[in-house]
Amino acid sequence: MSSKVLAIDQVEEKTLLDGLAAVCPPRGERRAVLYVTSLRGIRKTFEDCGKVRMILQGFGVAIDERDVSMHAEFRQELKELLVEVAERKNAAAKGSPAPPMPVPRLFIGGRYVGGVEEVSQMNEDGLIGRLVEGLPRQSSVATCEGCGGVRFVPCLECSGSCKVVVFGGGVGDFSGSGVVVRCSYCNENGLIRCPVCL
Repeated sequence: MSSKVLAIDQVEEKTLLDGLAAVCPPRGERRAVLYVTSLRGIRKTFEDCGKVRMILQGFGVAIDERDVSMHAEFRQELKELLVEVAERKNAAAKGSPAPPMPVPRLFIGGRYVGGVEEVSQMNEDGLIGRLVEGLPRQSSVATCEGCGGVRFVPCLECSGSCKVVVFGGGVGDFSGSGVVVRCSYCNENGLIRCPVCL
């Protein structure tokens, strides 16, 4: 009897995963990756991001939040992922731009789950809990001491200015005149991912 129940559970799990597009963000194979915005310009979007975050936090799963308003690389990453999702859903859509899909956007274990409506419905149906089983757990509910929960800190190389001075003599040689160049460590806002909670 128990082997039949196990087999039914395995079939249901396979069917659940088969219903989700196999599109994986970088380093997202065994994580819950949530694309969000911290900008409050459009209140509904900001609140939707908070709603999806709260659903995931309710299961105690570690969330890899990628703020598209703080980092252009995350914005480009999400755009490419959504084009891939559109192509998988409709083979005729190849080469066409991704339909507008505002944040939040959730990926779990290398599968595209969806936005706030899809995540909320799946949560009500009891499916999100099953999807996050086996994923890393949130270590604590305390706010990160490095970034205060923002997940970004000012660049350690340029102090957030996006500029560094390079001297012609090489490392350790400060003779001659220096040239100001764009810092290669930080993003367009002079920020790096928090090394404490990364």
